[in-house]
Amino acid sequence: MVEIGPGGGVLTEALAASGASVYAFEVDIEWVGYLARRQLPGVVLALADALELDWSRLPPDSLVCGNLPYNVGTAILTSVLRHHARVQRAGFLLQLEVAQRLTAEPGSRAWGSLSVVAQLYSRPRMLSRVKPGAFRPPPRVESAFVGFELRTPPLADADLASFEALVRQGFAHKRKTLRNSLAQGWGRDRAEALVSLAGLSPQTRGEELALSDWLELFHCARQGGLALRSCES
Repeated sequence: MVEIGPGGGVLTEALAASGASVYAFEVDIEWVGYLARRQLPGVVLALADALELDWSRLPPDSLVCGNLPYNVGTAILTSVLRHHARVQRAGFLLQLEVAQRLTAEPGSRAWGSLSVVAQLYSRPRMLSRVKPGAFRPPPRVESAFVGFELRTPPLADADLASFEALVRQGFAHKRKTLRNSLAQGWGRDRAEALVSLAGLSPQTRGEELALSDWLELFHCARQGGLALRSCES
């Protein structure tokens, strides 16, 4: 079990008590010292930034969890999901708004590029909501615990970056139609050609498309010879 940001070790202690071998990565040296003095059995501590971890070195079927800092939670989560070959399941405490985006349904207000990318790599589920009073000091927002069952995406590894770029561009201007959002990065001619190839209405918006629709859109772009590289970032 890999734990990100153990802090004072409340979750770490519970994991160790369950018999898990815990590798805890903490960026705050004071917390590392505090946990080291507690000498929790089965826990290996490391002073490290989760954004810099080499997830590819994990053994297959690893489990990952943590109470993620709100300012970098999405970046850490995205990094973990992209290592689906190593991580079997993950569970993270996140800001409620982010959790709602991760578990959103197509057509809902929360559905966006983060929803599509998360569901490309995993099956996310909202497990529980946590009120501000559960923290010291209490934050100004609610939190939620989200579970992820990771899976291999239905795309070749070489296509993943281009697919994510397409999705990000498609949601870059949520009030615009898909055609107009894509035109901002590709130019109008190519955007209109792709919408036409996919058999979509010119009035279609990105939030109306499910993951399967985005995958079909990507394949249409490939088959139509429409390069995606220009909208990658």
